[in-house]
Amino acid sequence: MNIQLKSIWGKWWIPIRKWFYTLWLAYETTMRFYGYALSTKHYFDALGYPILAIISSVISFGICAAFLTFPACFILYKFFDTSNLTGTSLEARLKPYL
Repeated sequence: MNIQLKSIWGKWWIPIRKWFYTLWLAYETTMRFYGYALSTKHYFDALGYPILAIISSVISFGICAAFLTFPACFILYKFFDTSNLTGTSLEARLKPYL
Protein backbone atom coordinates (compact mmCIF):
# COMPACT_ATOMS: atom_id res chain seq x y z
CA MET A 1 0.00 0.00 0.00
CA ASN A 2 1.61 3.25 -1.18
CA ILE A 3 0.30 6.36 0.52
CA GLN A 4 1.78 9.77 -0.29
CA LEU A 5 2.69 11.38 3.02
CA LYS A 6 1.99 15.01 3.68
CA SER A 7 4.79 17.47 4.36
CA ILE A 8 5.64 17.97 8.03
CA TRP A 9 5.38 21.73 7.41
CA GLY A 10 1.76 21.60 6.22
CA LYS A 11 -0.03 22.33 2.95
CA TRP A 12 1.05 25.95 2.79
CA TRP A 13 4.71 24.91 2.56
CA ILE A 14 4.46 22.99 -0.74
CA PRO A 15 4.12 26.00 -3.11
CA ILE A 16 6.64 28.06 -1.11
CA ARG A 17 9.45 25.51 -0.86
CA LYS A 18 10.66 25.77 -4.46
CA TRP A 19 11.39 29.47 -3.92
CA PHE A 20 12.56 29.24 -0.32
CA TYR A 21 15.18 26.56 -0.87
CA THR A 22 16.41 28.24 -4.04
CA LEU A 23 16.74 31.66 -2.41
CA TRP A 24 18.37 30.15 0.67
CA LEU A 25 20.96 28.40 -1.50
CA ALA A 26 21.61 31.63 -3.41
CA TYR A 27 22.09 33.55 -0.15
CA GLU A 28 24.40 30.96 1.42
CA THR A 29 26.62 30.54 -1.62
CA THR A 30 26.77 34.28 -2.20
CA MET A 31 27.93 34.85 1.38
CA ARG A 32 30.57 32.11 1.04
CA PHE A 33 31.85 33.49 -2.25
CA TYR A 34 31.89 36.99 -0.82
CA GLY A 35 34.14 35.64 1.92
CA TYR A 36 36.42 34.08 -0.69
CA ALA A 37 36.59 37.38 -2.56
CA LEU A 38 37.48 39.25 0.64
CA SER A 39 40.20 36.73 1.43
CA THR A 40 41.64 37.21 -2.04
CA LYS A 41 41.54 40.97 -1.62
CA HIS A 42 43.25 40.84 1.77
CA TYR A 43 45.98 38.57 0.39
CA PHE A 44 46.88 40.95 -2.43
CA ASP A 45 46.51 43.99 -0.16
CA ALA A 46 49.12 42.44 2.15
CA LEU A 47 51.46 42.08 -0.81
CA GLY A 48 50.96 45.74 -1.69
CA TYR A 49 48.91 45.38 -4.88
CA PRO A 50 45.61 47.22 -4.26
CA ILE A 51 44.43 47.33 -7.89
CA LEU A 52 45.15 43.63 -8.37
CA ALA A 53 43.36 42.96 -5.09
CA ILE A 54 40.15 44.60 -6.28
CA ILE A 55 40.24 43.06 -9.75
CA SER A 56 41.01 39.53 -8.54
CA SER A 57 38.37 39.63 -5.80
CA VAL A 58 35.68 40.74 -8.26
CA ILE A 59 36.75 38.08 -10.76
CA SER A 60 36.76 35.30 -8.14
CA PHE A 61 33.27 36.29 -6.95
CA GLY A 62 31.99 36.48 -10.52
CA ILE A 63 33.38 33.10 -11.51
CA CYS A 64 31.94 31.40 -8.42
CA ALA A 65 28.54 33.01 -8.92
CA ALA A 66 28.36 32.30 -12.64
CA PHE A 67 29.52 28.70 -12.55
CA LEU A 68 28.22 27.51 -9.18
CA THR A 69 25.43 29.65 -7.69
CA PHE A 70 23.22 30.28 -10.72
CA PRO A 71 23.23 26.71 -12.10
CA ALA A 72 22.74 25.18 -8.65
CA CYS A 73 19.78 27.46 -7.89
CA PHE A 74 18.21 26.66 -11.27
CA ILE A 75 18.59 22.92 -10.71
CA LEU A 76 17.14 23.17 -7.20
CA TYR A 77 14.18 25.18 -8.48
CA LYS A 78 13.53 22.64 -11.23
CA PHE A 79 13.82 19.80 -8.70
CA PHE A 80 10.91 21.18 -6.69
CA ASP A 81 8.96 22.55 -9.66
CA THR A 82 8.80 19.24 -11.54
CA SER A 83 6.86 16.43 -9.92
CA ASN A 84 9.39 13.63 -10.49
CA LEU A 85 12.46 15.13 -12.16
CA THR A 86 14.83 12.19 -11.78
CA GLY A 87 12.24 9.46 -12.21
CA THR A 88 13.43 7.55 -9.13
CA SER A 89 11.40 6.24 -6.25
CA LEU A 90 13.82 7.87 -3.79
CA GLU A 91 12.84 11.31 -5.03
CA ALA A 92 9.15 10.50 -4.68
CA ARG A 93 9.70 9.32 -1.11
CA LEU A 94 12.00 12.22 -0.14
CA LYS A 95 10.12 15.23 -1.53
CA PRO A 96 7.15 15.14 0.90
CA TYR A 97 9.52 15.57 3.83
CA LEU A 98 11.25 18.58 2.28
